[in-house]
Amino acid sequence: MRGKLYLCATPIGNLKDITLRALEVLREVDIIAAEDTRNTIKLLNHYDIHKKLISYHEHNEARASEEIIDMLKDGMSVAVVSDAGMPAISDPGEVIVRRCIEEAINIEVVPGPSAFTAALAMSGLDTGRFCFEGFLPRKKKERDAIFEELKGETRTIIIYESPKRVIDTLKDILNILGDRRVSVSREITKVYEETFRGSVGEAISNFEEKGTKGEFVLIIEGIKKEKPLLGIDFARGQAMKYMDQGMKKMDAIKLAAKDAGVSKREVYDLFKEV
Repeated sequence: MRGKLYLCATPIGNLKDITLRALEVLREVDIIAAEDTRNTIKLLNHYDIHKKLISYHEHNEARASEEIIDMLKDGMSVAVVSDAGMPAISDPGEVIVRRCIEEAINIEVVPGPSAFTAALAMSGLDTGRFCFEGFLPRKKKERDAIFEELKGETRTIIIYESPKRVIDTLKDILNILGDRRVSVSREITKVYEETFRGSVGEAISNFEEKGTKGEFVLIIEGIKKEKPLLGIDFARGQAMKYMDQGMKKMDAIKLAAKDAGVSKREVYDLFKEV
């Protein structure tokens, strides 16, 4: 029988955030493939888990994936863990998932903490629709090209950034996307957790003064697109069309006003005698 691959989420800071199911999986698998074995061993020791560890990181992902596939074909079970959060989300894991799909090997996800969902939830910005960009390229030209693409993005934008580059990235956002609202979180679930909320310019001033430590999550407000005002004549025509279709007068007026970007009172006044 073939083994199973587990994608196992681990704490993003506070070790207590690991799930009971994750602990169970880590205790039962044959092998744990870790992004950084030195980091993972601290977690395992904390919970008195003793398993064979192998390295699985961005520099050996292709080769290590083939080794893991061989283990799985031999009937061994393997848990993939990153330093923090969910494997394959801005962390190694994508390659082994694709290979398991190609080889028809079972994959099971063990969900848990996620830095970007935590930062988004407490941002105060729109959480209904968002796009996740992860870590941006280090080269300014490539990074600027992505921001140019995001200029017209109406959804909330989420970016990961390092402490060394976060101020430069905020300045790029200011120059290209404008001084819109942001929420900047760092050290989520750790002792010195902090979230700054304000404009991009205010965020730059704040972190230039206080310094930057820890990994950052930037939540950026999407652009607000105003609905074009089509005018009262358009509203009149829309209301008449809706009433001809059998819609009640007040319902037709309400919908026509919304279509045209004018007030319901303006449209209602046109049909007082109708």
